[in-house]
Amino acid sequence: MDQEWNDNQPIYRQVRDRVVVMILGDVLKEGDPLPSVRTVAAEYRLNPLTVLKGYQQLVDEKLIEKRRGLGMYVAPGARKALQKNERRKFLAEEWPAVLERIEQLGLDASELLPGVRRTDEGDGQ
Repeated sequence: MDQEWNDNQPIYRQVRDRVVVMILGDVLKEGDPLPSVRTVAAEYRLNPLTVLKGYQQLVDEKLIEKRRGLGMYVAPGARKALQKNERRKFLAEEWPAVLERIEQLGLDASELLPGVRRTDEGDGQ
């Protein structure tokens, strides 16, 4: 986890979002334990209740599960569920602005897709 916190959203939400990024990035896999609340709180100088609130959001979303006396673990299917939700969110909230910018710049698919050779660079092909 990054040690920088921004002022635009509550820290517990940033804790939650950082765990999500770790799951999506396969840093944390299904069945992996999360760092303990105390460890995260001490390492990032946060109130343990702040960390717990971020973790609790993930429990509520069924992305992590509590195991009494053992800690919290990435739930089965968490990565797939996150990908589905993040795709939906991207297409609904972020993509329209990206598409608008693409249109403003007059870009086409050949300029956006990796590995597609551009013909307007004067390479003679």
